[in-house]
Amino acid sequence: MPTYQYRCKNCGNELEIVQKMTDNSLTTCPKCEKETFERVISSEGGFVLKGSGFYKTDYGSGKPAPAPAAPSPCSTGSCSTGGCPLAK
Repeated sequence: MPTYQYRCKNCGNELEIVQKMTDNSLTTCPKCEKETFERVISSEGGFVLKGSGFYKTDYGSGKPAPAPAAPSPCSTGSCSTGGCPLAK
């Protein structure tokens, strides 16, 4: 669940509250009990990854993938028609 930051326009009280996204915004300040509490946009929250990992080196060497190998002569289907180049 996301954390929302609220600030009271009347007394300046600030709170961070964990709420569901579907919950209604709070409007009553718990300190002065007036209807001047509003949600503010904060840059402190966001997407946080904890623990090890999530680095470029975790998903490969960082080098481009090698080119695919050329198909073998038998994969061309000529063996089934009697023209196998390896049988000669």
